[in-house]
Amino acid sequence: MKRDKKQMSPSRKLILGFLLVIIVGVFLLMLPFSLKEGKSLSPLEALFTVVSAVCVTGLSVVDVAEVFSPVGDAILIAFIQIGGLGVMTFSSIVFLLAGQKMTLYTRILLKEERNANSVGEILNFVRLMLLTVFIIESIGAVILMHEFRKIMPYEQAVYYGIFHSISAFCNAGFSLFSNNLENFRGNPVISLTISYLIILGGMGFAIINSFIMMIRKGVSRFTLTSKLAIQISMILTFGGAILFFLLEFSNSATLFPLPWSEKIIASIFQSVTLRTAGFNTIPLANLRSATVFMACIWMLIGASPGSTGGGIKTTTLGVILFYVIGIIRGKEHVEIFNRRLDWDVMNKALALLVVSLSYIALVILLLLVIEPFSMEKIVFEVVSAFGTVGLTMGITPYLTVTSKLIIIVTMFIGRLGPMTIALALGEKKKKARVQYPKEDILIG
Repeated sequence: MKRDKKQMSPSRKLILGFLLVIIVGVFLLMLPFSLKEGKSLSPLEALFTVVSAVCVTGLSVVDVAEVFSPVGDAILIAFIQIGGLGVMTFSSIVFLLAGQKMTLYTRILLKEERNANSVGEILNFVRLMLLTVFIIESIGAVILMHEFRKIMPYEQAVYYGIFHSISAFCNAGFSLFSNNLENFRGNPVISLTISYLIILGGMGFAIINSFIMMIRKGVSRFTLTSKLAIQISMILTFGGAILFFLLEFSNSATLFPLPWSEKIIASIFQSVTLRTAGFNTIPLANLRSATVFMACIWMLIGASPGSTGGGIKTTTLGVILFYVIGIIRGKEHVEIFNRRLDWDVMNKALALLVVSLSYIALVILLLLVIEPFSMEKIVFEVVSAFGTVGLTMGITPYLTVTSKLIIIVTMFIGRLGPMTIALALGEKKKKARVQYPKEDILIG
């Protein structure tokens, strides 16, 4: 029997999958066993928290440490893990564990979600990804547990170690401490372990797998995407640490009172977490305006493609930078590491940047009309939500209902990607039947 109905597009299927998971999450978090005695959660608060978890953002309108019970924390970290892996990836893992075969359409969905190059290799990719995530998060949990044992009982240390390891690797930024990680600013083990988890999660599974294959077989299999993502990530990480240190060095409310070792560790940590993670070891409300501006740029760029992080991605920035360099040097094509890029890649990068900036500008304008907060705090909040970073200057719980809903939508769009949303809402590209005469436009 033939099917007359058209198959749902991968982009729309991804959006539907995320929405279904969010609905289930809201229902679970509002149940009594998810909350501490005497605590309650409104539907909007539950929705905001679940979207922030599934979109691995970390913004919250409630104090997670004070509101949720251990069961609620477990539910929250489960949705963070689902969001980090990707809804379609997670559901496919469940089917694989149950012995079910993966259909071609499912593989196409996974290719869309994971930004993979090939449909044929996606099954092996998912299996290796699952093993890789388990190993990385387990190592992080053991190290964190060992440090937490110094200040809390063993059972609580295990629980806190697992929670923060998953939250860090998934670049979520949720913490079970009311002041995030500010109490551990001077602890190099916790700061560097969280940083290592954030970097690996934000690097992308394809790049991690390339490292694994290089170690196992001794042959480099880095693609152009991997090379560009690694180079841009290193520049942003070390460049961000230096900038943060220089800008905040004399700030008495942040770095100035700290010993030199803590200054350096805090600068590196904030540079890493600014990209997508949402953890903080110093109070962000006291940052200087220049540091806030730098932070917004880093949050907008975000992580690498196919990772647990958000933003426009490191490769998008790299492609645009090499394009500009090529224009200045008078080159005919975009060339990166002795490779020539197709113009379609350049067009997508520019479209992504323009769509992202346009959406961010619109949301900032709306919140400036609605909210009484300064422009600096609103811009920081919006860019943080869009980049699924989760850092805040303290205004999240005090936003109006309308603004909270706008931030929820912003986190959702930031996680799936503005181009994914646009493609899901738009029509398929049609081949032009008519070509109009060409004419130049003066630029600059």
